[in-house]
Amino acid sequence: MSSSKTKSTHAELDHILNFVDASKGLRAKINESGRVQIRQDLDGKLFSFNTQEVNEVLHRADSEGKPFIQVNFKNGTKVLLTETLVGFKPLETLGLDMSRIPKVVTTPDLLSVYEAIEESMGADNGLDHEVEILKKVYTAIVSGGEKVGFDLSFERKWLNRLLASKFKASA
Repeated sequence: MSSSKTKSTHAELDHILNFVDASKGLRAKINESGRVQIRQDLDGKLFSFNTQEVNEVLHRADSEGKPFIQVNFKNGTKVLLTETLVGFKPLETLGLDMSRIPKVVTTPDLLSVYEAIEESMGADNGLDHEVEILKKVYTAIVSGGEKVGFDLSFERKWLNRLLASKFKASA
């Protein structure tokens, strides 16, 4: 029984590694313990997972016909691997209308939201409500990324630094 499961895990892993190898912006490494790291060239972010965590791999195409794969994990999470990025679901966040943000986000989205927070905080007309919503969007993306296997501790610190500098400036 376990040998057939091992074979299917190897087949799923082969699908993932072959897709990444053929992609334009993703690089994969696997270590002896079975941990896979996928690096995004665009921002250098690392997505990692253990091969034993993979449940299934589905080959899909987007609305423009470009191929991507969906990797479903045993814990219920999933990611989408495209030519250049790893997509994931933002984590549901209290007080945030999830229907107003994309169902799938990527780590570069964090920079866009961060810049919007900076811009809103710098506005003279006090866009506090907008800043609060953007902080929740940012947190939802960071938390969703961490849940699937990204290390986003640096991005968490960004928000804390930005908020600290805003309070110093307004004091």
